[in-house]
Amino acid sequence: MRVPELLIPASSLEVLKTAVIFGADAVYIGGEAFGLRAKAKNFSMEDMKEGIQFAHAHEVRVYVTANILAHNGDLSGVEAYFQELKAIGPDALIISDPGVFTIAKRICPEIEIHISTQANNTNYATYRFWHELGAKRVVSARELSMKEIKEIRANIPDDLEIETFVHGAMCISYSGRCLLSNYFTGRDANQGACTHPCRWKYAVMEESRPGEYLPVYENERGTYIFNSKDLCMIGHIPDLIDAGIDSFKIEGRMKTALYVATVARTYRKAIDDYLKDPALYEKNMPWYLDQISNCTYRQFTTGFFYGKPDSEAQIYDSNTYVKEYTYLGIVGGTNEEGLYRIEQRNKFSVGETIEVMKPNGENLEAKVLRIVNEEGEEQESAPHPKQVLFIDLGVPMEQYDILRRKEEA
Repeated sequence: MRVPELLIPASSLEVLKTAVIFGADAVYIGGEAFGLRAKAKNFSMEDMKEGIQFAHAHEVRVYVTANILAHNGDLSGVEAYFQELKAIGPDALIISDPGVFTIAKRICPEIEIHISTQANNTNYATYRFWHELGAKRVVSARELSMKEIKEIRANIPDDLEIETFVHGAMCISYSGRCLLSNYFTGRDANQGACTHPCRWKYAVMEESRPGEYLPVYENERGTYIFNSKDLCMIGHIPDLIDAGIDSFKIEGRMKTALYVATVARTYRKAIDDYLKDPALYEKNMPWYLDQISNCTYRQFTTGFFYGKPDSEAQIYDSNTYVKEYTYLGIVGGTNEEGLYRIEQRNKFSVGETIEVMKPNGENLEAKVLRIVNEEGEEQESAPHPKQVLFIDLGVPMEQYDILRRKEEA
């Protein structure tokens, strides 16, 4: 049995630290160029260096995305970028382009190369091809079934690792090769600037009747024909392990710390419980399912793992998330009064009941007793995003605990 790695996304240094504390074995991040999430906050070289040092101090690995499909004008920049990365020492580079792969092998041969899902990795011959060139790991296409992944594992070298998405948003295009964004807005998905037109509302217009919009699907709210449900495999950990997958990858490099903490903590416990005792995993299933629904999601599907998705894998009437909790902030250190520092993310007020979410699985209800600003002035509420505040909730907290508020149904 292979013990799977839990691989968590991070959009910023703050989120990286959250992922590490809440159970990640590895974190993947993007720099300010050459990754496929141009709209994410991403990491400066200084933040990347600090993040790698923090992760390594907690025995967590860091992988850096460089998975654009490069054009001629990108190549000299890629060379300079890899020279910088060589100096700060991430554990792996995630690459899809053969030209970028060649540059990485030449400039930083000591850094592992993982082949991105963007490379359309759908068969064991492709895995062998990349292994022979020196890749350590290949990320499987989202379109593979459990049976196909198992066949790949049986037909590749034991030291070649399989990484597979197990949770998060699904792309309507094959392995992320989407042209809709470029066509509609001039922003290229394969250069990291996707506008997610798969989440937009569409209708049919007949050529001789311009301006007359016909619904593709009968619903008064519109038609979201490309809008997939989110992948969630928390209930299928045994099958994923049995298939021989080395790394369970969570999608979400533009998500908040609350999302990352929720998903990391839940999958961490599910994996550990199963490895300890399959019966314990089955017993705790209601807890996993309850906790995983505490972050934003679009309803859940098992994607392609158990056959090609049918109409039930789509959401036709809306493109909005289900949101059960609001993210309020991350707990920092304390001041001389013993109040806890936070950088506020959403409004909350004195007298409100909120929750403290801890890495060990506890969720503590607590009442906001005091809010004090940096000048020492009492506040009745925290209305300003990213304001630094000091708070008293009447319960003991630790650095990196997450504060959240349950929303009314």
